[in-house]
Amino acid sequence: MKGFIPRSKMQRLVSDDSQQQEMELFESSKERASYDSLADLYTIILATEHLERAYARDAIDQKEYTTECNKLISQFRLAEKAALGKDMTTESFMQLYQMDCPRAVERLLKLGIPEQIRASHDGGANDVAVTVAETVQFFITTMDAVKLEQRAVDELHPLLSELMDALTRLPETPNEFEPNRIVLKWLQKLNMMRAVEEIDEDDARQLSHDLDGAYAEFTRYLKRKK
Repeated sequence: MKGFIPRSKMQRLVSDDSQQQEMELFESSKERASYDSLADLYTIILATEHLERAYARDAIDQKEYTTECNKLISQFRLAEKAALGKDMTTESFMQLYQMDCPRAVERLLKLGIPEQIRASHDGGANDVAVTVAETVQFFITTMDAVKLEQRAVDELHPLLSELMDALTRLPETPNEFEPNRIVLKWLQKLNMMRAVEEIDEDDARQLSHDLDGAYAEFTRYLKRKK
């Protein structure tokens, strides 16, 4: 396949004996789809860089930042899987096309979740009850997925990301809340892998054990709050 050009326009004009002739940059629908997938990945990385810069400048509020960041992280996982073959990683893709996006690298490749924002309890008891119920559901869903032998990164990462988001919305949790530490550790581990990869059985067993421990600590936290 010819080199990818990160532009929406996939045609160019070339000079041929003083006449302008249109030249296609792809030769088949499959090749065009490959260009589109690469363009999507390029756009998502760039959008994440701009979002992180806007948040650092306080040009976007926390709720909008979290919503958009979660969306970009999810889109990135899908685009990475569709765009890159076995011989290319996101890092080599960015190097090839000279993408200087350090904030996007940190968010998409290292952390895999939005900037953690400690929740306040201004919303009252009803909001807290909803968050607790959501956290319980995300715990159960994630633990069940591991027990049902889901091993692919693109299957487990969204579940852990939703669980992490719910945990960070719990008010008055300790600064070093153990469930947060455990889930974040696994998110960072999965983020070092490609979407098409799978964790092995040893990792699956450890993940199941860690989630059980995190859920037990979470329930102890709830009992202490009563």
